[in-house]
Amino acid sequence: MFYYNDFMSLWERLRAWWNGSDPTSERREFALDSHLLNTLDALSRQTGISEEALANDLLATGLQALSRRDELWQCWQMLTPREQQVVALACLGLTNRQIASRMGISPDTVKTHLRAATAKFGVHTKAELNLLLSEWDFSAWV
Repeated sequence: MFYYNDFMSLWERLRAWWNGSDPTSERREFALDSHLLNTLDALSRQTGISEEALANDLLATGLQALSRRDELWQCWQMLTPREQQVVALACLGLTNRQIASRMGISPDTVKTHLRAATAKFGVHTKAELNLLLSEWDFSAWV
């Protein structure tokens, strides 16, 4: 039997609900539009995975991605405006010297901002930070 506690993430609760593990909720059916239904059917035949198992996996993956995006956004909001600017420019591929020149600060100050930002995102290097935020569009920071 699965019981919730205050520390369970939204993602875990949604996944448990979808898999029918929540003893207090009713199982729900969802209708898919014809395009999604056809795509699910074709993918099911192609992979040999049942439509229900495939739908469960796809929903779980989507919910996990949403949860991760929310976590990254919360980290971004913890950055100071200067840290955000440094991170954005770093993710655009600028070197520390180029960032320092553009912002009118020293390269050591850039390093300090990057160190603070990587700590807030839970990574260790500028490259890891860049990879973590690779899907974000920083073009407005140019």
